[in-house]
Amino acid sequence: MELKVLKIDGTESGKTVVLDENVFGVTPNDHAIYLDVVQYLANQRQGTAKTKDRSEVAYSTKKLGRQKGGGGARHGSLKANIFVGGGRVFGPKPRDYRFKLNKKVKSLARVSALSYKAQENAITIVEPFAMDAPKTKEFLGILDALKAGSRKVLFVLPENSNNIFLSSRNLPEVKVITVDEINTYTIMNANTMVLVDGVQDILASRVNR
Repeated sequence: MELKVLKIDGTESGKTVVLDENVFGVTPNDHAIYLDVVQYLANQRQGTAKTKDRSEVAYSTKKLGRQKGGGGARHGSLKANIFVGGGRVFGPKPRDYRFKLNKKVKSLARVSALSYKAQENAITIVEPFAMDAPKTKEFLGILDALKAGSRKVLFVLPENSNNIFLSSRNLPEVKVITVDEINTYTIMNANTMVLVDGVQDILASRVNR
């Protein structure tokens, strides 16, 4: 697949790039994408939910009434779960939701997601540029010139640029990352991808090695 490299004003630079078929032209594997996205979201969970059971609530352990003759149930403690403020039965405990996934599966999921974006013509290549200072309005003008749209945009840089990152921080529909941070979830969560020229070569080198 061949794409034209654009300048930040939206005009053609005269250069074209050919996207590697091993990265942007594979037959997508939906199950691999599903597994990688589930793992990514699971790894984001803190797992700190916690409730108190009857051994942890602060109530007296004194028996409420006599064992027989009271005309009701034989309750032994206000800590029982049927009372307001009592302990919870089978409540959540701190746990680790993370799980491992085969590297080859993760790699397949990533190239599958990129191939989907290529099939949808949702990838734009822009020539490398720099910003002298963090300016959200200027960065928004670049996105408009590239016709990235008002929907979710994933902007991928070959290396960290603090000014570009800070310029996008107040734009809720725009996510700026480096090529090292790219993952299946961020790709699938975006409607459009903008790659700074060179990113596609880095992705190809990592898949083909």
